[in-house]
Parts: sequence; structure tokens; C-alpha cells
Amino acid sequence: MEGGQSRSVVPSYLGWSIFNTLCCCLPLGIAAIVYSCKAKNANAAGESTIAAHASRTAKILNVVALVCGIILIIIFIALKAAQN
Repeated sequence: MEGGQSRSVVPSYLGWSIFNTLCCCLPLGIAAIVYSCKAKNANAAGESTIAAHASRTAKILNVVALVCGIILIIIFIALKAAQN
């Protein structure tokens, strides 16, 4: 980096957010995409504090969306099994 300054780049989790939107939980996935984009843009602008906060929020939303998706799949399978 120029001037001896190092800038930490936080992950945006955009790919995970898109996966969760398409496969797990649409509302939480969309919110995660919004925060992922916010983190990506803040990284590009060099705003590490905003990027870190948005990245953390995107990660939490992705974890919750994934858990909700897994729970819904288990419920769906249990209901289908109970019908037979």
C-alpha cells in the first residue's frame, strides 16, 4: 500500500447471500445481499469501520437464513413422510 498504510479488507459474503436468497430464505437473503453490497462498497471506499459492521451483519443474516432454510426443509420432509 502507498504511504505505509495497510487497509484490512473484510469479506462481503455476497455469494453466500445470493445462495441463501435463492435456496433458503428469501427475505433474509435479500437483507443479507443489501449488507453484503454495503460492505463491498465500504471496502472499496476505504471505510473499514462501516465495512466491518456491514460484513458482520451480512454474516449473521446468512447464518440465520441458512438455519431457517434447513429447518424448513426438515419440516417439509417430515410432513411428506407423515403423509405416506
